[in-house]
Amino acid sequence: MCVCSLCVSAPRAAAGVGGGNDFQWCFSQVKGAIDEDVAEADIISTVEFNYSGELLATGDKGGRVVIFQREQESKNRPLSRGEYNVYSTFQSHEPEFDYLKSLEIEEKINKIRWLPQQNAAHFLLSTNDKTIKLWKISERDKRAEGYNLKDEDGRLRDPFRISTLRVPVLMPMDLMVEASPRRIFANAHTYHINSISVNSDHETYLSADDLRINLWHLEITDRSFNIVDIKPANMEELTEVITAAECHPHQCNVFVYSSSKGTIRLCDMRAAALCDRHSKFFEEPEDPSSRSFFSEIISSISDVKFSHSGRYMMTRDYLSVKVWDLNMENRPVETYQVHEYLRSKLCSLYENDCIFDKFECCWNGSDSAIMTGSYNNFFRMFDRNTRRDITLEASRENSKPRATLKPRKVCTGGKRKKDEISVDSLDFNKKILHTAWHPKENVIAVAATNNLYIFQDKMN
Repeated sequence: MCVCSLCVSAPRAAAGVGGGNDFQWCFSQVKGAIDEDVAEADIISTVEFNYSGELLATGDKGGRVVIFQREQESKNRPLSRGEYNVYSTFQSHEPEFDYLKSLEIEEKINKIRWLPQQNAAHFLLSTNDKTIKLWKISERDKRAEGYNLKDEDGRLRDPFRISTLRVPVLMPMDLMVEASPRRIFANAHTYHINSISVNSDHETYLSADDLRINLWHLEITDRSFNIVDIKPANMEELTEVITAAECHPHQCNVFVYSSSKGTIRLCDMRAAALCDRHSKFFEEPEDPSSRSFFSEIISSISDVKFSHSGRYMMTRDYLSVKVWDLNMENRPVETYQVHEYLRSKLCSLYENDCIFDKFECCWNGSDSAIMTGSYNNFFRMFDRNTRRDITLEASRENSKPRATLKPRKVCTGGKRKKDEISVDSLDFNKKILHTAWHPKENVIAVAATNNLYIFQDKMN
């Protein structure tokens, strides 16, 4: 593990913090190996803070889940916030083979979702393409000693030789963090799972694949309820697939799902058991003058997220982020261009398959700012109040302690300024697909290939 401290200069507004003065983003940590040759299994495939922000989980293509815990604030430096250090690592999924379909099932973790904490233990859901697992992460710092029927080394004693009875006592031991699978939800998806979302009732959750959405109870593993099925009778008539789904943060009967056609459907489970008929349909009319061969591909929605308030939802397509008001279906209330300079590069991005990359997006804790990734290890932040935006880079370069980095800018043509990078120089193998924002503070986690970068606003 490598830890470094960098500072990133950014407008205060871009961080979702009120006020007109500038402040600095501080790049506090980076986790992961520095090796040039990155193993496929080490590539991070999902990032998620828990509800308090004290734990941060990552999943990778090797089926592993790594949980980082925030250290307590130092008494010597009361203003410094604790760093995230490894709390638990476990193998969540193994590669499997479906003999009936002659299909390999990857161990890659597609999504991680935390459950609200109810007691001392933590629970999370993790999924690969086919199987969802509920994990319990718990601590143990005591062990029982003084058994009557067992020696200290664990061997059974002869009951007839026991002359006295003793009461076992709990003795302190080194802290041990255990991850144990409590439920395994399998055999419910024919196609690859792309989303899981915990419902606001904290008892149920939904899982979505390309054509179906299922509703599960967390205590029941042998059956789920199919609530959306868009599979046509004749697969040749298939025109769109489900790309993402999420439960409403406050209304347990409401959920949304997005499609490869750039549309979002809001469904109400009170209306019918099978929600094939949506309650609301969100779609932005296409401008005929801008239509091209790539229009359908780049309009496909790769992620959908409700705001914490539940009033808005955000969608990410290939070139932009859109914010929708749930009360207005005909167009988004806000549209932010993430990397419009790539529109002229769509042909080459199609040839190298980058045009099919699925970028995620996230809200800050107050819903005033949003963040999403781009190429060249760039990630973008947009302030909803001031409409200011900023481009930052997750990089190990210039990693001197407390070094200040300037916002990055991309030059699309003409004379390039000193601090700008040409659009032709962008590295499309370096991409920020997965990001997460602390639910209460200006702390963000950014996954760049096999490295996890953690930024926070600088405290003077």
